[in-house]
Amino acid sequence: MKKRIFALLLVAVMAVGLLTGCGSSDNKNGKSNMVCIAIQPSAAFIPMMIARQTGSLEAALKEQGVSVIWYDFESGPPMNKSIGKGETDLCLYGDVPTVSAINDGCEREVVGITAQAADSYAMVVLKDSPINSPQALAGHKVGNNAGSTGHNMVDKYMTSGGLTLNDVELVSATPADMPYMLRNHQVDAISLWEPSVTKLIDAGDCRILAQGTDVGLAGTNTIIGRKEYCQANPKVVETVLKEYKRVADNIDSTSDETWQYVAKYLGLDVAQVKSMLPKYKFTVEIQQEDIDSLNDTIDFLVKIGKLEKDYDITEYCNGNYYKGTY
Repeated sequence: MKKRIFALLLVAVMAVGLLTGCGSSDNKNGKSNMVCIAIQPSAAFIPMMIARQTGSLEAALKEQGVSVIWYDFESGPPMNKSIGKGETDLCLYGDVPTVSAINDGCEREVVGITAQAADSYAMVVLKDSPINSPQALAGHKVGNNAGSTGHNMVDKYMTSGGLTLNDVELVSATPADMPYMLRNHQVDAISLWEPSVTKLIDAGDCRILAQGTDVGLAGTNTIIGRKEYCQANPKVVETVLKEYKRVADNIDSTSDETWQYVAKYLGLDVAQVKSMLPKYKFTVEIQQEDIDSLNDTIDFLVKIGKLEKDYDITEYCNGNYYKGTY
């Protein structure tokens, strides 16, 4: 029922966006009087959730005469379709959908980094499991979402022990199904991300086997822009990025009411949300380490056959919007 309600709400939001002419311009140099932003329930995007709930982004864009249309999605792939159709202008992504979106066509560019969040990814086992190393995991079943950052986490964990993915039996599953599978011994370990990790650990019957920083997984999350929109509306993109950073830098002053909104959006309680915050570095400005991380993700996806060809994401990263040097 919950999923059905979410789906109906999503359809309604998208319908409103289409009816109000999301992405429409004033026909002068492609400039638009609105920006359509796609977001999903990941703690890597908390500053944008805060900006949305408080209306601070709308306020920051008011002087430019630009309104904000919000699109809610459950994951990256449908966001890729949305931006590909020109229905959205800016999308907040994890690393895998980021490189997949760029791979689909050069009409998109990485305009900012929402967060570096290595330890928001983890491999989890039952609390009484004897598994405590890559060698001990060899020969066992590992639940993961095929082609995801969690999949990459398994690869890096096994490699850290001188082993490979071939040394475990991968079982593809959604993050929603993995806890059930682990607790019912259908798999021996699972690899997933926040907020699922916090929910599992707080339940008391699971423990973390390894986190991103243990195996060299960077956990880079991005903001991707539709290139045509960004180049025609650079000041809007700059304002969005700088408001995101302003909110992130002042996150400790967030009101209780807003934290309640964020917690509800993520399906957690406020204490859980705040406990996750140290795992996220809300950076915004694109740095070389972010580019290296995204290129590492590309290499992984090529390795497992999820991308047909390798490419360098450097040429699709544009830090000029945040710097105001466009």
